[in-house]
Amino acid sequence: MSRPPLAATFGTLRDVTAVADLSLLTEPLARLEHVQVVRGDAVLLRDVSWQVNPGERWVVLGANGAGKTTLLQVAAGSIRPSSGRVELLGEALDDTDLDDLLPRIGLASAALADRLPPDERVLDVVLTASYATVRRGAERYDAIDEDRARDLLLQLGCRALVERRFGSLSEGERKRVQLARALMTDPELLLLDEPAAGLDLGGREALLHMLGRLAQDPQAPALVLVSHHVEEVPAGFTHVLLLRDGCVVAAGPIREVLRSSAVSTCFGMPLLVFRRGDRYTARAALLRLP
Repeated sequence: MSRPPLAATFGTLRDVTAVADLSLLTEPLARLEHVQVVRGDAVLLRDVSWQVNPGERWVVLGANGAGKTTLLQVAAGSIRPSSGRVELLGEALDDTDLDDLLPRIGLASAALADRLPPDERVLDVVLTASYATVRRGAERYDAIDEDRARDLLLQLGCRALVERRFGSLSEGERKRVQLARALMTDPELLLLDEPAAGLDLGGREALLHMLGRLAQDPQAPALVLVSHHVEEVPAGFTHVLLLRDGCVVAAGPIREVLRSSAVSTCFGMPLLVFRRGDRYTARAALLRLP
């Protein structure tokens, strides 16, 4: 399968053949209008309106059960809302052909990682994203596809992992391989569901450094990252959406929205948010000892 390869997403950009200039895109990549998702008696998303534009780097923050993963699934086209309107890459979700749409959206999540066979070669884990499969079978790949997969793994510090089995990797290595897989189809929108979950401090900081470099790359796709922690917001992210009980608490430019008052409302307790450069930390405003 032949696809136009992406320029290097970290460090110096290198043209392999032709690279689309993502900065020329002007239409919203994802637009949600009054979206509600109901499962049984539970309302997972409630009247959510949100828009992701080209070049934006969003982080979605909220406590467990706030609806963050559900929101990402809607933005990925994985689930349809119970009510409201969703447009992805300029097309109404109800009217679009998902087989054509989904390869244009990169996704990395714990649910997808659990489906990746532990005995699959790392190179094939990345390659199979081209056909939206999780195991290499009868599909055929061109040399350019394999070159692209190797190049992405190289750029993400995974050169030594190419021939390894996915199940033999550390958690940090798996995260980097999943990111390479998500970038394989040259997506216009990249969605990352808690990419730092399960990593130790060193692994988390290494991953956030990579994501920060990706955020600063003008050729990179628009980014949406879900997390529980303000400490996991990479440098270079431009916008934040705060969710609580399926509702939007606040959304907008990160330096305007990611403040103590809004974060306290989002998590339901008094919190102090601190910014140092492009990174954030938070702690409880009041600490009551027994």
